[in-house]
Amino acid sequence: MHSKEIISYLNEIAPNPESWVQVLEEEAMEYHVPIMDKQGISLLQQLVRVHQPAKILEIGTAIGYSALRMLEAHPNTSVVTVERDQQMYQRAMHNIEMQQGQQNIDVIFGDALEKEAEILAKGPYDMIFIDAAKGQYHRFFESYLPALSNTGIIITDNVLFRGLVADASEAPKRLQNLANKIDQYNQWLVQHPDFHTTIVPVGDGIAISIKKKE
Repeated sequence: MHSKEIISYLNEIAPNPESWVQVLEEEAMEYHVPIMDKQGISLLQQLVRVHQPAKILEIGTAIGYSALRMLEAHPNTSVVTVERDQQMYQRAMHNIEMQQGQQNIDVIFGDALEKEAEILAKGPYDMIFIDAAKGQYHRFFESYLPALSNTGIIITDNVLFRGLVADASEAPKRLQNLANKIDQYNQWLVQHPDFHTTIVPVGDGIAISIKKKE
């Protein structure tokens, strides 16, 4: 991972976000909600700007932060996002309405592995962003791959898991098990016959998977 000095430097030179972004970041900090850090969200937004997806599927809404930031990067996109925690779902609905994003952001309440039929029916998606239960990344990828458009890309967050995928020997057993699952996902992903995948050591690690041309 990058040194703290470099990350501090990048954060310092970054333009100040809109005031509503700062409000959401403060809410996430106050309620201990994990959201993407400044460099991670910056990369995600840049990928959205480059790819210009007409429709995005986000697995893991939390308080609606990344859905709203993706919409900020490409105001003509529509986002289907799913959240299983009721309190998070309600916070997301509130935050999205506060930013008048409800016309572009469709929030589904429930588990992404149980709402599969409903979510697939709303596809196809030009971008899929996986940022939910880390132990289920492989299942999320395979479940929603059929809904990915031919030119679609899949983004997976937290794939370096605080560096524990490289060495989790000093971590508690629960984190070791999770790091092992993410490592298995990463190895499977980079060897996937249908995708080119690059893992970028930004934020907590972001995997960018692009369909190979047939």
